[in-house]
Amino acid sequence: MGAVLFSELWLLSAMDARQQSPSTARNREPILEQLQRLLPAEARVLEIASGTGEHAAFFAAAMPGWDWQASDPDQAARASIAAWCEGMANVRPPVALDASAAAWLVEGPFDAVLAINMIHIAPWEATLGLMAGAGRLLRPGGLLLTYGAYKRDGAHTAPSNEEFEQWLKARDPRFGVRDIADVEAAANAQGLRLREAVEMPANNFVLVFERLGDD
Repeated sequence: MGAVLFSELWLLSAMDARQQSPSTARNREPILEQLQRLLPAEARVLEIASGTGEHAAFFAAAMPGWDWQASDPDQAARASIAAWCEGMANVRPPVALDASAAAWLVEGPFDAVLAINMIHIAPWEATLGLMAGAGRLLRPGGLLLTYGAYKRDGAHTAPSNEEFEQWLKARDPRFGVRDIADVEAAANAQGLRLREAVEMPANNFVLVFERLGDD
């Protein structure tokens, strides 16, 4: 009886750690469609800034052949990721990873690196670190996939994105909706080329970068 009670209490504790993001339910299916289009049925994926872990759980459940490595610098987020992904054989325990750090405590190579809604809610240094880390850890031909709001040619693609950027900068002046050209330049410096800019619902994009082969 005691063991059963302990198990029930542990489960409640794990569920209590689960954070939720309202945007996940809106964007997870369109993002999954792009991932399924771009990645093979068996792939090793590193997700940067996994946040609540809801995306990791949804994507890994849909594609059991994907070996999913979630990460986040925040301890509470990692607890949420672990709770959402509890019992999933193809999801590894989340690791503490700051995209802007000079070294990432994970070992490649990966078939894909994924960053959802990270670039605009982080200082620019995080984008530079994301590109550097992807350049190090992706296999030749591997993909860096970023999702979020972007500017094109210095202009917002919708009034709602301009309002969103004002809200971001009110939170932290270092945040902001980045221009695709600036993100592409940062990627090019790390041996990544922009293959596609896919328009997504709600004025977002998936940017698809490919790691060039070693000389």
